[in-house]
Amino acid sequence: MASGEGLFQAAFPFNNSELQLPVKDVDEAAEWYAKSFGLVEVARPEGATAVVVLERDGVRLGFAVNGGDPSQEGAAILVNDIHRAKEELEANGVQTTGWRVDERDGQMLRVFFVVAPDGLCYYFHQPIDRVEGH
Repeated sequence: MASGEGLFQAAFPFNNSELQLPVKDVDEAAEWYAKSFGLVEVARPEGATAVVVLERDGVRLGFAVNGGDPSQEGAAILVNDIHRAKEELEANGVQTTGWRVDERDGQMLRVFFVVAPDGLCYYFHQPIDRVEGH
């Protein structure tokens, strides 16, 4: 990992916007994701829907009380050190599952999953060529 480079590289939502992931309570979501994922609150946009935007390493995730089904949504999170990500999450009390290698579009990926208490699923991944030698 390059000096000063953050662990989180990008987030790709499964369905809609990574800034509109459905939750029942934005305060509970903000607290859990801060403690568990190391996200920091950066915005609470005013509007008809309760929304909180959290960020880590320049990667933003937003949570909204929008009536969506969390069990059908989540995000793929690209990291630059999959081993460190897994160890950090587990140290924060987060259960990880599915440690394996996937192939997507000819690229091998080291991956694992996290299902948050709100039901959202996260697919943490890193291309294997950046994992080798670890």
